[in-house]
Amino acid sequence: MELKILRESIHADSTGMRPTFHQITAKVQNIVVKSEVMTGICVVSTHHTTCSVLTQECSFDKTYTGLEYLQQDLVDVLEKIIPTCRKEGQYMHPGPELTQFSYEHGEDKPETLNTDAHLRSSIIGRSVTIQIVDGMLDMGSFGHIYFVDFDQTRPRTRQIDVMVLGA
Repeated sequence: MELKILRESIHADSTGMRPTFHQITAKVQNIVVKSEVMTGICVVSTHHTTCSVLTQECSFDKTYTGLEYLQQDLVDVLEKIIPTCRKEGQYMHPGPELTQFSYEHGEDKPETLNTDAHLRSSIIGRSVTIQIVDGMLDMGSFGHIYFVDFDQTRPRTRQIDVMVLGA
């Protein structure tokens, strides 16, 4: 058997002002189909340090802001343990050196006040690995892949990388 490898990217726009969730299961499955891998693994990841990739079931019911109830529950739990950064000095990060570096690279001070997003991403993780069985993501009956941008400082376009390996 020949090892097949395919790497593609998905882009998602975040809203800013609140965590943004994207259900990306179908897009990832399409990449798996394109790879023609029947047995293997699919790694879904992001290099953004304020974002996460996770698997969870669809909650169907939604809040008025558009988050599924389970997503809102996650946001609420994280808010209790890692409060949203609302003012300078709430967290040690960002310090003066990072603030200067960020300014030199096009970010204003308010855009660096995203420590909560960095901490949330470090806890949830920035990747998932899913088995491929018979050319399909083995997600169980209710599993979905979500990309979440925890950075609330401004809208952004984010990149999610998908790598499929197998035979």
